[in-house]
Amino acid sequence: MKKLTLTCLVLLLCTMAFAQWGLDEMPEKPSLRDRMFVGGGISGLSFSSYYDYFAIGGLVGYKITPKLAGGVQLQYRYTKYKQTTPEFTANDYAVSPFLRFKVYGPLFLHAEYEYLSYESFDKYGEIARFGFNSFMAGGGFFQPAGRKAGFYFMALYNFSYQEAGQGDVSPYNSPFIIRAGITAGF
Repeated sequence: MKKLTLTCLVLLLCTMAFAQWGLDEMPEKPSLRDRMFVGGGISGLSFSSYYDYFAIGGLVGYKITPKLAGGVQLQYRYTKYKQTTPEFTANDYAVSPFLRFKVYGPLFLHAEYEYLSYESFDKYGEIARFGFNSFMAGGGFFQPAGRKAGFYFMALYNFSYQEAGQGDVSPYNSPFIIRAGITAGF
């Protein structure tokens, strides 16, 4: 099981997201194509005896300046809980507008707001849909690998995180969010 988890983690790190800007600087009068970037990929993957989890996302962004970019990410999460009676399958959706600022060299700051619509059991044991708002911020490291591609590592803190009390539900197990992957833009 440890080998499967490690393999899934490596796959996750290698395919998590596609989109950012690489080494290229914007021309003096950049076109819309020079300013736009798009991408997507696997943003979560986990298998266990308790549940199977898979998340995929896509994003579109706009380079406001050579150092500042903004955009929106859409995400779909599928979770199958195996130890509930009956087995329960959740389909969750999220939208996350974000801002990213290059600080110095490969270092950047990142902030995003996320609205997550997720399914879970309510306090009466019934399946219900909940909404969860999160404000996340942190920083990261981007290592270019060509003009419009590279590797990144990002650590975020969810300032809206609250531990679930008895009878409550929470879509997150921790306020810390780690993202890593390979990026490629147009």
